[in-house]
Amino acid sequence: MGSGTFILGQVSGYKAMELLKNSMSRINMLCNTVILGSTTILALMLTLLGLSRSSESRLKDRHYKDVLMIAKSDTILIIVTVITFLMLNLPISESKEVGSNWYQTIYYASLGMASLLGGGFIAEVMNL
Repeated sequence: MGSGTFILGQVSGYKAMELLKNSMSRINMLCNTVILGSTTILALMLTLLGLSRSSESRLKDRHYKDVLMIAKSDTILIIVTVITFLMLNLPISESKEVGSNWYQTIYYASLGMASLLGGGFIAEVMNL
């Protein structure tokens, strides 16, 4: 986020509102992608648990602990993504009560959340 501020410079309230309007569709697409990917991972892990339970060989407890850790972090990622998606889809730009100085805060918060979601999803895939 600091490098983005360095490249773009300080963003004023009106410019932040314009950038926020332009980036909302992309952030919504990121949220949808993270939710879709994370729920797919959870569904495949459920299949993995079903297959490993029905197999003849005995798996180590470490295997089940690793699956549980991935499932917990994946669930947290889904919850944070849904909350972010809902918060960023509030009709802020149509409100007359929101001052122009708030758009700068909302813009940087949305960029920060988008980076956290992207990083969290990459970390989740790396845990697999």
